[in-house]
Amino acid sequence: LSHHCNRRRVSPRMNANRKSLEDKVAVITGGARRIGACIARTLHHEGMKLVIHYHKSAKAARELQAELHHHRPDSVLLVGTDLLDPAKLEKLVSQATTEFGQLDVLVNNASSFYPTPVGQTTDAQWQDLIGVNLKAPYFLSQAAAGPLTVAGGCIINLVDSYAERPLKNHPVYNVTKAGLIGLTRALARELGPEVRVNAVAPGAILWPDGDVDEIAQQRLISRTPLKRTGNPTDIAQTVLFLVRDAEFLTGQIVNVDGGRSIVP
Repeated sequence: LSHHCNRRRVSPRMNANRKSLEDKVAVITGGARRIGACIARTLHHEGMKLVIHYHKSAKAARELQAELHHHRPDSVLLVGTDLLDPAKLEKLVSQATTEFGQLDVLVNNASSFYPTPVGQTTDAQWQDLIGVNLKAPYFLSQAAAGPLTVAGGCIINLVDSYAERPLKNHPVYNVTKAGLIGLTRALARELGPEVRVNAVAPGAILWPDGDVDEIAQQRLISRTPLKRTGNPTDIAQTVLFLVRDAEFLTGQIVNVDGGRSIVP
């Protein structure tokens, strides 16, 4: 695994009573890089077959596929598509079922993130952020509901601690993640009892690409009870728990944030 995604080894005795994920199938949006790639590696290590969606990260996607195929050939399908195109969303799900014959897990991980200060936000920015962060997860979930119901599967949405604690100058992004929390709970009611729907809300895990304000970073870390950042493995292991072990959990938002969400 990459240096950002360290596999935690579990003894065979601990694994004895766990549900096997061997040959189960997961679709992961935005799965070529960062947290998405760590989720992909973690689920693949458990024996799952993957459909990894990417948009602009073709090189990273091919490298990840090659890495995973080295461990288990023909277990990863890459699908490059724009989540803003509604016609492509149903196709993404159908490609999974055509390639692997079933669908057990949908991980809505892909996300757009950039500032939209009030007074400067454009309609194009609104459409992009809402489209990728909220509309796509809904319509992907709708397309996946049928095969997931057959499989008794689950949906995992990646939300954000900023849904509850808005990040300044990012009002549209904040709203999309708050909406995704609402969607998680709504879909849990709509798709139960066959399909479980939960969300993971990362705190300070990976800083955004580009310029990063180190003072703001340290300020955030100082307000976190664990006084440190997390890493992508923390998120990936939580996704794995929700997929494999949390059979009586649905409609829940799991905050993986070092305790930041409990501090005023």
